[in-house]
Amino acid sequence: MGGTEHLTVQREGATLVLTLNRPEARNALSLPMLVGLYDGWLEADADDSVRSVVFTGAGGSFCSGMDLKALAGNGMAGEEYRDRLKADPDLHWKAMLRHHRPCKPVIAAVEGYCVAGGTEMLQGTDIRVAGESATFGLFEVKRGLFPIGGSTVRLQRQIPRTHALEMLLTGRPYSAREAAAVGLVGHVVPDGTALAKALEIAEQINSCGPLAVEAVKASVYETAEMTESEGLAAELTRGWPVFDTADAKEGARAFAEKRPPVYKRA
Repeated sequence: MGGTEHLTVQREGATLVLTLNRPEARNALSLPMLVGLYDGWLEADADDSVRSVVFTGAGGSFCSGMDLKALAGNGMAGEEYRDRLKADPDLHWKAMLRHHRPCKPVIAAVEGYCVAGGTEMLQGTDIRVAGESATFGLFEVKRGLFPIGGSTVRLQRQIPRTHALEMLLTGRPYSAREAAAVGLVGHVVPDGTALAKALEIAEQINSCGPLAVEAVKASVYETAEMTESEGLAAELTRGWPVFDTADAKEGARAFAEKRPPVYKRA
């Protein structure tokens, strides 16, 4: 497993856990963090034994946004990673899930601050769990900036437009309960338990057929902007092959025999 000084990678069974690890800066995004994060997404995609990803932050915060000084590579923390960014100028957008969508389900476990770039990355995840005291928001306009991580496009597709515009145009903070009320997160749990809840959801996903899970996720995203008739046609194209897999047959046998299925991605 990879990782950097600002991004840790761990395995919890079939779940890969990616942790932003710069707690002294409320996990502000640095170049080492972005490089490690992008490598983590690639590792999850490439490893068939990984069935889900949990994305979280260390030290009681998720992410407080971009650290522009660190991203520029000024100082020892970023210097050794400058070549990675030069070789792939799009790396930071891929790391932040703007220009990359992992094929495995990604579950966000949020504690503390999840603001600016943190809220933008959150929109690239599939399932979201927040601790009671978590704070969300897109503060860019208050600083005369633009939320260029994808929020003017994605947010209105994920929550009602009136709420998306309020969040984007006021730059105010949102509590976890308010974020759940508008649909930005799906679960609000006691502080300190977001990771445990995310791992619980991941384990439920891991018990399902991996080929089916990946096909369902892909279908949801690729049909999102299609007409209903186009989407239904695309769903058949994506879904029918799943029925011909050995995993589908194993699922049927296991159900008939009243035992847990053993899937082999075949």
